[in-house]
Amino acid sequence: MTDSSIGPVKRVIQVFLVALRLGLTSFGGPVAHLGYFREEYVARRKWLDEASYADVVALCQFLPGPASSQVGMTVGIMRAGLPGGFAAWLGFTLPSAVLLTVFAFGVGSLDLADAGWLRGLKIVAVAVVAQAVWGMGRSLAPDKERASIAVLAAIFALAWPAAWVQIAVIAGGGLAGRFLLRADSGAERQERLASGIPRWLAAAALVVFAGLLAALPLLRQAQPAQWLALVDSFFRSGALVFGGGHVVLPLLQAEVVPPGWVTKDQFIAGYGAAQAVPGPLFTFSAYLGAVSGPPPNGVAGAALALGAIFAPSFLLVAGALPFWDLLRSRSAFQSALRGVNAAVVGILVAALYNPVWTSAVQSAEDFALAAAALLLLVSWRFPPWLVVALSAGAGAGLSLIGR
Repeated sequence: MTDSSIGPVKRVIQVFLVALRLGLTSFGGPVAHLGYFREEYVARRKWLDEASYADVVALCQFLPGPASSQVGMTVGIMRAGLPGGFAAWLGFTLPSAVLLTVFAFGVGSLDLADAGWLRGLKIVAVAVVAQAVWGMGRSLAPDKERASIAVLAAIFALAWPAAWVQIAVIAGGGLAGRFLLRADSGAERQERLASGIPRWLAAAALVVFAGLLAALPLLRQAQPAQWLALVDSFFRSGALVFGGGHVVLPLLQAEVVPPGWVTKDQFIAGYGAAQAVPGPLFTFSAYLGAVSGPPPNGVAGAALALGAIFAPSFLLVAGALPFWDLLRSRSAFQSALRGVNAAVVGILVAALYNPVWTSAVQSAEDFALAAAALLLLVSWRFPPWLVVALSAGAGAGLSLIGR
């Protein structure tokens, strides 16, 4: 069966199954997720080309919310429309959300701080991100101008590690590209980001996003129901954070700990568990909703918090994608976008060092394991899920030897 002969329902199912496998095996945080996505969607399945993938990453870096999850949503929308976007989110999110909800029901006695397999999972993220940086760098920063933009972007991102700096670096890359680089109408622009979303529907999604962001706090004051307070808190946390991942933790802590919904010890324990599961860190919201003191909690609280924190991402991606594709088809914007893509490579280089390298590689043994994982990925072409499993086992072995 050819790819073009797959019906719309089968495409949605296909997107869900591929995303589910990624959700079960993608350890290492948002930057590592981008590496896993690139390997699966670009290199293996060829659902989009390298330049289009970089454009999607750039768009999601501009938007508030979890960038890696938004990249998955965007690829799902391009593959199978809005249902595909939902299927991509559901598949990627479900494994970690279920695991953290189960953890909330009493699996909190596990000591994750010294878990050897967790050490291996952190180390394999180094190899995954290094592979992504190398592949994207060869394609998106092949000449001296774009390589210079990438290196400068990495320097700025390392010198000032804040979410707003990343946005400024991407904007600076676009400005440099606009005046220093020529538009390329060849291979880099072969593929449209075909979302199939009408512009009126995209505009409506943006209006709904802005309306909910403004209305939910007012409704919470007018109708003091706990479920409404939960939705408002998690919706705002998902809507107002740039950079995703760990950046959302202070916002969540401020929303759930001071009101007494979650104790400080519960929050810290859940954060530790979130480090040990694959998938997006935003699924930490499912744990918080489940352990929340006032009802709704448990499974209902987990589902409510999870849906609320990811709802802004879905609305923003659906709202921005058609207009982003319109912009990227113009010559002047193509020049800017080439600079943006080079800056994205630089940001990934910076992230490869901090936090991926600095949090994972603490010894010569760690470096050796990271090098072996990179060898398996690049030279031996092992599937990422197998490299993840092998690295987790090797990390456990190294910890046993060191005791």
